[in-house]
Amino acid sequence: MIYKNFRINCLIRVIILALSIFLFVHLLLYTSLYVTSFIVGLTILIQIFALIYFVEKTNRDLTRFLSSIKYSDFTFSFSGSLKGKSFQVLNQAFSEVLSEFQRTRTEKEEQYRYLQTVVQHIGLGILSFDQNGEVDLINTAAKRLLKITHLKNISSLAVSAPPFYEALRKLSPSEKVLVKIESEGETMTLSVYPTEFKMRQRSITLVSMQNIESELAEQEMAAWQKLIRVLTHEIMNSVTPIASLASTIRDMMAQTELSTDGRIDAVSPDMKNDIREAVVTIEKRSQGLLHFIDAYRSLTRIPVPDFQIIPVSNLFSRVLSLMKEQIEKNDIRLTVAVEPASLEVTTDPDLIEQVLINLLLNAIQALENRPDVNDKKIDLQSYLNEQDRVIISVTDNGTGISDDAKDRIFTPFFTTKKTGSGIGLNLSRQIMRLHKGNISFHSVPNERTTFNLRF
Repeated sequence: MIYKNFRINCLIRVIILALSIFLFVHLLLYTSLYVTSFIVGLTILIQIFALIYFVEKTNRDLTRFLSSIKYSDFTFSFSGSLKGKSFQVLNQAFSEVLSEFQRTRTEKEEQYRYLQTVVQHIGLGILSFDQNGEVDLINTAAKRLLKITHLKNISSLAVSAPPFYEALRKLSPSEKVLVKIESEGETMTLSVYPTEFKMRQRSITLVSMQNIESELAEQEMAAWQKLIRVLTHEIMNSVTPIASLASTIRDMMAQTELSTDGRIDAVSPDMKNDIREAVVTIEKRSQGLLHFIDAYRSLTRIPVPDFQIIPVSNLFSRVLSLMKEQIEKNDIRLTVAVEPASLEVTTDPDLIEQVLINLLLNAIQALENRPDVNDKKIDLQSYLNEQDRVIISVTDNGTGISDDAKDRIFTPFFTTKKTGSGIGLNLSRQIMRLHKGNISFHSVPNERTTFNLRF
């Protein structure tokens, strides 16, 4: 029978060992049974090692317990076989401590997974790297902004996003900067904010980034609209009485020609003609200025879009039916492609039609000064990008947009044309904003210019 009480077990082992030693001594001194003596002696050695092993089991359990904590291995259990009450309490304490460690570790893992999920799903881009540029963390939003699928070292950004990489190299802690990057014809303005901290003797830089291009554009539009309202109000208040007065003077001059009053006759015919021509000029200029201001008013009077789901091919057909004559007149080769052919877009057809007509007119004018008059091309395309967003692009191989004009191309009243009003592209941008989309461009002078509408 095996006793579970530690003391009794030890006592029995000691008694058996003592009896074995007594028997061994008796056999050696009073008998000639040497083989039996050898077997008894061997049994005594085995009992001694077994007793030592039994007594040291507590030390082994303690070592196993500490190893479990060190290596976070909580699969061990301390059942406490062959032990008394005091050792059962010790084993229970071991098990409780291990259970507490396991519970704490599980909570930390759950918190870590929770934070990972939050970091990966927030719209703010997050990137962390050490002093050697090795990336510890990059979330989904940052990958989307930088157009990458993975990143091991920030040096890889020197090829895919050079401005952003240079900004990372020069950033100082807590220094917020704006970085403009271009990718696939789309311009983004990233607000980049770094912070630095130490972790296990490593210097870690945590960078948050956010595309604020839309916010900047909306603020810009709001500022320009406010300016336009003020300008039109003040100019209209000034020009309206001028036009009215000029019209009145013209009528008075028409009446005085029929008068026989001597004072009027004193005015020479040439002077009358000069006055009449001046008044007519003032009237025409005033009316022209009124029409001019009314055209700019359209920037602040865009109607609310009437959204419809329409096939892109139908939208293209409507636009091309209006532009066909000008395209043929200028000997331009037009290519139209919709992929897939059944592609649909949710939009206000009238407003987007206006945008496409404006872009096609700009493309036609850009092709007028092309040296090779036999190689004028315009590509009108629509497709789904990697984010399943509908893209409509207008591409020409005309003169393109100069570097000086690129930053101001969407600014109201700015134009590179002799007869342009400078409101077409700005109006197009506002229409795309109302569609929760954007308009961007990429231009290589004298080679290729593409305007993209993203819905």
